[in-house]
Amino acid sequence: MEESMEEEEGGSYEAMMDDQNHNNWEAAVDGFRQPPPPPSAIPAPAREPPGGPLLAVPAVSVDRKGPKEGLQLGPPPPESNGVIMMVKSCDAAAAAAAAKAVPAPNPSSTININTSTSKFLMNVITIEDYKSTYWPKLDGAIDQLLTQSPGDYIPISYEQIYSCVYKCVCQQHSEQMYSDLIKKITNHLERVSKELQASPPDLYIERFNIALGQYMGALQSIVPLFIYMNKFYIETKLNRDLKDDLIKLFTEHVAEKHIYSLMPLLLEAQSTPFQVTPSTMANIVKGLYTLRPEWVQMAPTLFSKFIPNILPPAVESELSEYAAQDQKLQRELIQNGFMRGDQSRKRAGDELAYNSSSACASSRGYR
Repeated sequence: MEESMEEEEGGSYEAMMDDQNHNNWEAAVDGFRQPPPPPSAIPAPAREPPGGPLLAVPAVSVDRKGPKEGLQLGPPPPESNGVIMMVKSCDAAAAAAAAKAVPAPNPSSTININTSTSKFLMNVITIEDYKSTYWPKLDGAIDQLLTQSPGDYIPISYEQIYSCVYKCVCQQHSEQMYSDLIKKITNHLERVSKELQASPPDLYIERFNIALGQYMGALQSIVPLFIYMNKFYIETKLNRDLKDDLIKLFTEHVAEKHIYSLMPLLLEAQSTPFQVTPSTMANIVKGLYTLRPEWVQMAPTLFSKFIPNILPPAVESELSEYAAQDQKLQRELIQNGFMRGDQSRKRAGDELAYNSSSACASSRGYR
């Protein structure tokens, strides 16, 4: 009886010791095992890096009762055992592979940037380039336009000249180009004025008409060629117009110097019919009115014959005076050989042809 009780007490003591040792062993294992992270803390699988796929290492688990764990992609535990060292080495290898996969900066891209920058710098027009390359082209074209006769063809490229003006304006040479243009035309007009001063009286009117018509015709080509400079420099910064400036140059350097010599000759030519052709007289009078309308006061009667509404409206009390002027003009025409109703210069066959055609027309009308 006592022996059986001692055996039962000894067996229960051994079972109690086994349970205590088992609990101590599980507590030791729990110290080495990392608790599983919550589901919300597990990061989403990252995109595969260019260096190669990431190496996954299965998590260490010794607890058979714990939940089954899959591939652990989170950071390894702080303990330095063999498995953790292998994960670190795999991460280092993956980082090195990703670094190799990143393309190195291509030196050709830097070369292309430098090349484009150098090309841009090469397109810059310096003041020396303007004076040596661009303005000589414009100077030669202006010379040809100023000296050509109306209706003549000159072999210049309007597209090339316009391109030169456009490039110079874009490179901030508008002020210099405008100054050179004014200086160029001023020198030309001064030479024209000296030539007119040396002209004899019988050729003075005709040469003034040629100079005026030639200059006005040249402006019809010069102003469109410099329209880009006119739009973005003269109108914007100077508040003027290129055509008005160039007309003013002719007024100051030619017309003002010769108006007091030209007007008496025009009045004398008016009193003598056909001493000057009507087209020449009309061109000069209209040109002077365009240059300076105030000059009408010097000879209002002369200007009124070519420009309407110069004189005041006619009144009934002056009708007799107008009739006297017409009679005077008719007498002057008769004195110069123009007879009223003179049919001597008519061809003989004209009247016959006229009478026959009239007869045919009347006969057709009668029928």
